[in-house]
Amino acid sequence: MSDLSYVAVEGVIGVGKTTLARMVAERLDAELILETAEENPFLPKFYQDPRRYAFQTQVFLLLSRYHQLGQLAARDLFAQRIVCDYLFDKDGLFASVNLSEPELLLYEKIVPLMREQLPRPDLVVYLQARTEVLLDRIRRRKVPYERQIGKDYLEALNAAYNYFFFHYDQTPLLVVKTDEIDFVHRPEHFEDLLHQIERSVDGKQYYVPAP
Repeated sequence: MSDLSYVAVEGVIGVGKTTLARMVAERLDAELILETAEENPFLPKFYQDPRRYAFQTQVFLLLSRYHQLGQLAARDLFAQRIVCDYLFDKDGLFASVNLSEPELLLYEKIVPLMREQLPRPDLVVYLQARTEVLLDRIRRRKVPYERQIGKDYLEALNAAYNYFFFHYDQTPLLVVKTDEIDFVHRPEHFEDLLHQIERSVDGKQYYVPAP
C-alpha cells in the first residue's frame, strides 16, 4: 500500500464500503475498524420515525465514532496499517439531512472539539453509485430495519454525500464509480480497484472502471 498507514472507505448505505474495507484489510494484513451502527439502539426506531429519533441516533453514532478513532490517536499508526469503513468528518452529512435547526446548532458546537483531537486518514476512498443501484443492493442484503428506507430519503442522502465529497479537501481522495462493477464476485474488478488504492493519490482523483 505504498506509504499509506490509515485508509478510510466511505459511501452511502448500500454502496459496499464495509465489504470493500474488509477485503482490502484482509489483503493488506491491516487492522480493520468497522462502524458499530448495529449497536445503536435508536437506529431501528429512527427508520420508523426519523423526526423523533434523529438526534438520539446521531449523537450515539457521533460518540461511538469518536471513541473508536480516539483510541487511534494514542497509538503509533505506523505500527500497523489500518482500514476503516467510515470517515469521522462525514458525520455531519446525516446531521444536515436529519436534524432540526436547533438540534443542528447544538451538534455543530460539539463536533469541532472532537474533530481536532482525531488523526486524519492518509487516503479516503469514496464509493459512489446511483440511488437506484443503492436501493437494489439494500434490498438484496435484507437487513430488517433497512426495509424502512425510502427512495426520497436515500436520494437526499446520496446528494448530500456527493456534495460533501465534491468539496472535500482535507486528505487525498479517490472517488470510485461502482455502478458497473462487482468487486465481491469479480476478482479482476477487486484487483483493479486495489491497484488504484495502492497508487499514490495527490489531491482528488476519479476512477470510473470499465463495465
